[in-house]
Amino acid sequence: MIVNAWRVRATVEEFDLPPGGVPFEARLLTEDRAEWLRDVGLKVGTPFLVSPTFEYDVVLNRFFQSPMMRMRAVNTQFGYARDVAAFLTFLWVARRRKGWRDAVEEDHLAYLMWRRRDDDGPRIAGTTWNREVAGVDAFYRWAVRAGHMPTSPIPQVARRPRVGAQLSRRTADEQRPATYARDGGAVRVQWLPPVSYRMWREVGVRGFDEAGLPRPGFRARWAARNATFCDLMVRIGLRLGEQCALTVFEVPWREPELGAYVRFWLPQSVAKGGSARWVYVPGSVLRDVEDYRRWDRAEVVAQAQAAGRYEQWRRPWVVEDPGRSWARRVGSASRVKVGHLGARERRLLLMEGPNGLEPAMLWLGEGGQPLSVSAWKEMFAASNRRCRAAGVRLACHAHMLRHTFAVVTLEQLQRGHLAALADQQPRQREHYTRVFGDPLDWVRRRLGHRSVVTTLVYLHTLAELEMETRMALVPDGWDLPADVVDETADAA
Repeated sequence: MIVNAWRVRATVEEFDLPPGGVPFEARLLTEDRAEWLRDVGLKVGTPFLVSPTFEYDVVLNRFFQSPMMRMRAVNTQFGYARDVAAFLTFLWVARRRKGWRDAVEEDHLAYLMWRRRDDDGPRIAGTTWNREVAGVDAFYRWAVRAGHMPTSPIPQVARRPRVGAQLSRRTADEQRPATYARDGGAVRVQWLPPVSYRMWREVGVRGFDEAGLPRPGFRARWAARNATFCDLMVRIGLRLGEQCALTVFEVPWREPELGAYVRFWLPQSVAKGGSARWVYVPGSVLRDVEDYRRWDRAEVVAQAQAAGRYEQWRRPWVVEDPGRSWARRVGSASRVKVGHLGARERRLLLMEGPNGLEPAMLWLGEGGQPLSVSAWKEMFAASNRRCRAAGVRLACHAHMLRHTFAVVTLEQLQRGHLAALADQQPRQREHYTRVFGDPLDWVRRRLGHRSVVTTLVYLHTLAELEMETRMALVPDGWDLPADVVDETADAA
């Protein structure tokens, strides 16, 4: 832990500025924090930065209140905050306590050398560096536009003009950081074949050994819930943040037909990038989700209700009529549709159940409280540790399950698509393609990608799989047998 570091914090109901060293302007704001939050339009959960001397820089933190940042997802806002904080910490620690206004190009280049090439530095990958540069560049572009700095410390180069575009005067939007890494474009998709996924789930999540038997001493209190969570993710392809934010209103129980799928709508408020879409759940997985709701979830809810935990929630949202899914904030007369609530608001969402108030969030922990993204990340880490302890050379993280869904689904759709076209005439093929579309575009919509270019990486993975299959057919016997005589050598 770096002591002299910029820190990322988040606004709460009563804005809590750190003690000591607070500038005069910020100190005035502490007299009526709630009113000030309303006046500046700060939403609960907005990130802000605190300097190593525990100062709240009012000008700097206006960046996180700008329209550009307010329109971004909460996780993206915190990602930008962490990247900016890391650069400002470097200025403070390695560049003689420089402030953000004093940064110049030499400071950014020194940061590049330390982050990527210094033997004592973290030696991060190109993709990570490009993400960090994008965040810091966005901050300094905002500072220049707002008149807080004359120029940005991030050197810029002109973007390549689009094909057919007319040459015109370069603007800031036509520039990009000159320090972008060239090795940041290659993406290596990590995924698990279904057989490997089941082995990882049984050993790591369920706690079985390689023979499929329960391991002595393993506490399997939440093994079924965790396995169901992973099965749902690998079969529908949601991001971890999206699946964590699901409520019982998004995934209602209805008996699917044998082998059928049931779909639900992922609302824009919790979909990354606003990519609202239909999600298709296999009937077998939906039954497992319902079993979790009926037994494990109901048990912890009953225990929390008996302990009065939900009455202690501070100003929750309440759905008074579960049949209509309208929520009202305690102390407010206005109502909002559950589908319009973001992930942070959903964590405070209660609904009237048969035995009183209970959380509307689908995934709950031991105390009957909604599970956080970090809790699920720790579940994956613990599962990987169990695999290592059992001698199973498999590891998985949440996004790998999303990749697995994409690769397996695309392979199956592509195979069926080609088989359907094989025996058709040209006009029939054209009609079939118009009706059923392109498998790659179907997967794009299921993943919530805006462009099919992003989804193409999975098509490249299938090409690599085909290459591996073909290479397996190449014989190993390249050397000539010892008893074969080279007649051309004798003739020479």
